[in-house]
Amino acid sequence: MTNSLFDISGKIALVTGSTHGLGMAMAKGLGQAGATIIVNGNSSQEKIDNAVTEYKNEGIHAIGYKFDVSNEQEVISSIKKIETEIGYIDILINNAGIIKRTPLIDMEVDDFKQVINIDLVSPFIVSKHVVRGMIERKQGKIINICSMMTELGRNTVGAYAAAKGGLKMLTKNMATEWAKYNIQVNGIGPGYFATSQTAPIRVDGHPFNDFIVGRTPAAKWGDPSDLAGAAIFLSSKASDFVNGHILYVDGGILATIGKPSNEDED
Repeated sequence: MTNSLFDISGKIALVTGSTHGLGMAMAKGLGQAGATIIVNGNSSQEKIDNAVTEYKNEGIHAIGYKFDVSNEQEVISSIKKIETEIGYIDILINNAGIIKRTPLIDMEVDDFKQVINIDLVSPFIVSKHVVRGMIERKQGKIINICSMMTELGRNTVGAYAAAKGGLKMLTKNMATEWAKYNIQVNGIGPGYFATSQTAPIRVDGHPFNDFIVGRTPAAKWGDPSDLAGAAIFLSSKASDFVNGHILYVDGGILATIGKPSNEDED
């Protein structure tokens, strides 16, 4: 019974921005649980091909499709191609995103719009065209990748926070409109994870490393594989009555206002 609840073998999962980082970590989790992974990226075909090879080396059935998630016509044509060549998409993880670290007072309007477009408008575009097949089959799972900035502000990431805050409410509205078709739409809010991008600052004595370790009740950075369980849960029958929820995988950051500097260690 327990195994069948989490069984996603044979499912087709499109994970946007899955050529590296947390997107790849979640996609690998789904792939290792038996799903076929549609690998998406837009920077280069070579990067997609290399990622597909990495998946296959781990025994995961993966196929790559290059398209821009912010371009509706590319999304429409690519989804039609996936449905024709592979099959209907059972699981969609809207992971692709960007961040521009600029104080709001210095940020160009075009840069602000670009972040909103990729981080908020793109999940709407991709979901809108994937969900049609889900509605037809009366089943599907959509997972929008949110952030700590879905709930908290931070210097220099105002556009990103605005997009990720909006993504929470978009998730809830998608759930509201599509639940009647047996489609569950939820979000995952990753905390701070040990990836190749964060490697340069994950060293003792670095101010941000010390801040994250001190701010997180678990007192460590997350391992990307920690996201796999959340992704599998929200992609499987185990979450069939979970809808419009944001699951924060953050080591407890959002559970506390943080430890005062003068508080004694245990």
